[in-house]
Amino acid sequence: MLKYFLLICLFCIPAAVWMLYKPVRVIVPELNGVSCTGEDICTDNMLRYEEAIALYEEAYEFVNSSVGIIEKKPRVIFFASQACFQSFGFSKAAASTVGTSGIVVGPRGWKNYYIRHEMIHHLQAERLGVLKQRGSPPWFKEGMAYSFSQDPRSDLSEVFKEYRLEFEKWYRSVGKKNLWQEARKL
Repeated sequence: MLKYFLLICLFCIPAAVWMLYKPVRVIVPELNGVSCTGEDICTDNMLRYEEAIALYEEAYEFVNSSVGIIEKKPRVIFFASQACFQSFGFSKAAASTVGTSGIVVGPRGWKNYYIRHEMIHHLQAERLGVLKQRGSPPWFKEGMAYSFSQDPRSDLSEVFKEYRLEFEKWYRSVGKKNLWQEARKL
């Protein structure tokens, strides 16, 4: 009897997670109508694949050269369709990072600073660990991503402007050399 219970759990729990926590779909996006050509870049619209490659490569090189070396290239799923983006559990954000599992980019997120921003979150998760990164102060997590991505928008909400300013003040006090060591203390 215990054997059957364990077998049922083995199949039901992953299915329930897949249905209830949609961001987990970044692990196997092909099951949701997304095409992946390689391990790093996926899209729901292959007509925009070259654009996705260019955005990915620019952001990856930018983050590696100006923020820190990314150990494992992140998988980025570029959505041209809002409905497909929402099928992965996202709606409001232009893009979102799911730990070190992947980055999801919605239709309005196809801009270099959005991809840089999310790759910085990926780097944070690599350097600090996913739980530590998620639990870090918002001014650090978001302020770093807005500042280092060189996000040009002046119309950010007041809270994100404050996060960016607070991070920049903190960063001036710790410096590039001590960034990750000091970040682990937050």
